[in-house]
Amino acid sequence: MEDKRYLIQMGMGVDLHGQNPTKAATRAVHNAIANNCLCGISEVLHAEKVEQKLHVHVLVACPKPEKVDKAAVLKELPFGVKTIEVKEGGMISPHAYAPELGDRTAETYVANAAVTVSVDSE
Repeated sequence: MEDKRYLIQMGMGVDLHGQNPTKAATRAVHNAIANNCLCGISEVLHAEKVEQKLHVHVLVACPKPEKVDKAAVLKELPFGVKTIEVKEGGMISPHAYAPELGDRTAETYVANAAVTVSVDSE
C-alpha cells in the first residue's frame, strides 16, 4: 500500500475572544477545506472504499498546541482516515480586552493549517 498525495490545502483560523487554541485550529481546518470538492474521488476509489482509502492528514501550527483538543479539530473533516499533528506556531496578536465576550487576556489566537489528502493507490 502506497499513499499518493492528491490535494494539499492551507487555511487560517482566528479566535478573537476567549484565547482558545482549539477554536482557532478548528477554524483553520474549516477554512482549508471549505471551498474544495473532491467530486470524482468516489468514482476513482469505488464509493464503498472511500472511507478506508482516503487519508486526510492535518498539520496545525498554533499558540499553546498542548491545549488543542485534537478530536474536536478532526470533526471538521467529513470523511477519510483522519490524523492530526499539532505544533507550536501561529500567532498571538494584541487585541481589545472584553471579559464579557470570554476574554481572559487582551490576546487573539491565530492558527494555520495544512490539510493533505492522500489516496491509497493499492
